[in-house]
Amino acid sequence: MDSRPFQDLYIYLVNGTLTAVDEMALGASFIGNWVENSSAFLFFSAPAENQVARLLEKRRELRLEDNFHFTYEDWQGGGLDSLKIGRFMVVPPWLESPSHDGGIKILLDPGVVFGNCLHPTTRTCLEALSLIADRSPLGRVLDLGTGTGILAIAAILLGAEEALAVDFNPLCVKTAAGNFELNGLADRVKAVQGKAEDFAKEPADVVLANIQHEVIREFLKRNTPVGTQTLIISGQMRSQSRDLKLQLKSLGYRNLREWDHDMTWFTVLAEKP
Repeated sequence: MDSRPFQDLYIYLVNGTLTAVDEMALGASFIGNWVENSSAFLFFSAPAENQVARLLEKRRELRLEDNFHFTYEDWQGGGLDSLKIGRFMVVPPWLESPSHDGGIKILLDPGVVFGNCLHPTTRTCLEALSLIADRSPLGRVLDLGTGTGILAIAAILLGAEEALAVDFNPLCVKTAAGNFELNGLADRVKAVQGKAEDFAKEPADVVLANIQHEVIREFLKRNTPVGTQTLIISGQMRSQSRDLKLQLKSLGYRNLREWDHDMTWFTVLAEKP
């Protein structure tokens, strides 16, 4: 059976921000609103020129900047089948009876959100998480920039007691919460909307952060003197990775391992002795 959620995506870039009431009036084909600074990417499963026109008529301060059309498969860059990543088998819920070869099965509906496991930073974070889970119990996990919630789910399935998944984008929070329900983990992991740096004092044994360099730098500044024991930080470019390692060293962390993908995307696993 293949009941993938969408065949096509119609995306409208609007300059300005929408309210919850605005979104409710966009109709049944409206998928979600990706907020990017002061702009909104409105996702629909069918052409929505009429709905968007009504929105702009009602909210005259808004402006349509552009529109796009993708197949869902193109938007996801492929990745509509099961993926084996280390000990994990990541399975889309639209596959009826996928084989997972005795691995740890994660049901993942990415919707239109980043984090379908094709990106190397997601893969290396999963590898790093597996590595530390083999060393000691994970305890409480804080997942910053959770996206689809894949890393928080993996942490729980590797034995973490509980996890808090944070994302600034409301659409990510909604998608992650849906995936927690899908995997039967809603009682152990929670998705919340907010800035990563505002959770710097949140108690956590392990912090996962696949986020922008400037955000993780600010988080680490605010995290002291509390200091989390284990950090998995990804989404860093080459020069950013060098700066990050210097910052971690100054905060008393030691690097356990590093990963890079084509000398472009870097992931760091660090801990405090």
